[in-house]
Amino acid sequence: MEDVNKTEDLLAQLNGIVSEGRNPDTLDIDLLSSEAILRKINHEDAQVAPAVATQIPQIAQAVDAIVDKLQSGGRLFYIGAGTSGRLGILDAVECRPTFSVPDDLVQGLIAGGEHAIQFAVEGAEDDRAAGVNDVKAVNLTANDVLVGLSASGRTPYVVAALEYANSIGCVTASVTCNPNSPLMTTAKIGICPVVGPEALTGSTRMKSGTAQKLVLNMLSTASMIRLGKTYENLMVDVNASNEKLRARAIRIVMQATSCERNIAEKALKDADNRAKLAILMILTGLSADRAESLLAEQHGFLRRAVESKQ
Repeated sequence: MEDVNKTEDLLAQLNGIVSEGRNPDTLDIDLLSSEAILRKINHEDAQVAPAVATQIPQIAQAVDAIVDKLQSGGRLFYIGAGTSGRLGILDAVECRPTFSVPDDLVQGLIAGGEHAIQFAVEGAEDDRAAGVNDVKAVNLTANDVLVGLSASGRTPYVVAALEYANSIGCVTASVTCNPNSPLMTTAKIGICPVVGPEALTGSTRMKSGTAQKLVLNMLSTASMIRLGKTYENLMVDVNASNEKLRARAIRIVMQATSCERNIAEKALKDADNRAKLAILMILTGLSADRAESLLAEQHGFLRRAVESKQ
């Protein structure tokens, strides 16, 4: 009887979730040619960016909170299940080479642990205790930011983690595609791009996943820009850890300073392959040591360091 009641409750919840509704524009999708199917999907995808645009004030609020906490020595965590959890891990991992941040500065947590990155873990998203235990395991504190990810906005694993985070005074935000969901009422900052029913009913890896990916890109990228990780629109803190990135570092130095390749390569060598430092050296004529001191004085903001010498 208890299982029957749980099923009835879940069915009632699903009936009220926007992303679980049937899309009237794709009822014939199983009859269409490949090109026609793709046009239907593409038409639905075109609704995602405008939906995200409606949430820019809330995204900006979250960015301001993230910047404040990271400047104070805190960390940024994403937590989710399934597709949402994997998207959080993807964004966290990409911050490391793109902005040369420590491995623990931006982290992704997923219901079911590392195994769940590649495989479905039965029941993981419903485990409230695991959500709490996972944020405790990374020593979440009031100085951190926890962003809960869930297309439906009801994932128990994520809701419980946010509730615990709130209880210790942590800044919490949520990214979901369903308004009036538990995640929206639990998080201190609710971000909800409503993209409507999926082309394939309930397949929230599609529009909902795309919307979450766009929001995550905005959260991390805007935060890193605010923290001085760029110069103009160049990734000057890129970690040149392979041949492609080393070539990119050379190109970035050349673009930022309008110098020749040989000058960029020499400056990068003197700057121990740090593009930001190499740019400052070329633009100001300072030695590596003096340029590094100036950068430290300006808390890593290259533009401010350059302007201070003009």
